[in-house]
Order: sequence, then structure tokens, then C-alpha cells
Amino acid sequence: MPSFDFVSKVDAQALDNAVNVVSKEIANRFDFKGSHLVIDLDKKNYTLKVETEDDMKMKQLIDVLVNRAHKQGISPEAFDLSKEGSMIGKAWKKEIQVRNGLKQEDAKKIIKHIKDAGLKVQASINDDLVRVTGKKIDDLQEVIQASKGWGLDIPLQVENMRS
Repeated sequence: MPSFDFVSKVDAQALDNAVNVVSKEIANRFDFKGSHLVIDLDKKNYTLKVETEDDMKMKQLIDVLVNRAHKQGISPEAFDLSKEGSMIGKAWKKEIQVRNGLKQEDAKKIIKHIKDAGLKVQASINDDLVRVTGKKIDDLQEVIQASKGWGLDIPLQVENMRS
């Protein structure tokens, strides 16, 4: 029986490369010259700790980071920018969580969208992925096409396509 998996993964090496490219770029940019800027990546927890001297530079730095990560193949939705930065001492600090893996509530939303589409497929949650199976591979391809319009604000990838 044909099947595939919906996953939400971020490549740790691509994220590390994006952070390194951003660090080099901001060291050479005129608007960041002489500024206090720190970007730390915690690869284990997929967390970025960003520190700048004011809020405007924080927004610019995050914009550069998201753009460079996108060029490395990381979806902009992978960055959870919902938490506001805070002024600690003389520096703005912000912690950015990188979404890696599907949460239970996101997996339930995916399954709901699949059921609402009315296609002849079955979906099940397995740890941090959603497995979709069907009798015809065409039905699975319709689910993949439909998933592009769901607007879930999470980066979705299709893996393990089997026929």
C-alpha cells in the first residue's frame, strides 16, 4: 500500500551554516560596525540566543538570519519569533526557538485537513510524523498538493514516499 510521511525537520548543519554566514556578514556590514552583536546556536535544543544593543538592530539581525537560513534551505516558518526581546542591562536579548519535529497539536491539525479534503486516504500520528496511506499513489499526490495551501505556519516536508 503506498504511503508517505509528513515531517517537520530542520537540518542542524544547514542551521549552523546559516548562523556562521550571518556572523560573517554582520561583521562586514557598515550599519553593524562597532556594535555589540552576539548569535549563539544551541544545536542540542535548537535554540538561538541573539543579543544586540538596541531593538532596531535586533530586527535587522533577525531579518538577515531568516533570509540567510532560507537560502540554506530552511523554511522561514521554522523560526518561532513570537517571544519578544527584552532589555537586560545595556543589551537587547532574545531567544528564538527553531521548530524541529511535529508537535501533537500540529499533527492533529494536519490530520483534520486531510479528513476535510475528503480523499480516500488514512492518516496516523507516529511520534513526530504523520503517516498517510492510500490505495492509489494519485490520492497521496493530491494530499501533497493540498498541503501546500493549508497555511499551518510550520515547515512541512514529505519523506519516505513508498509505492
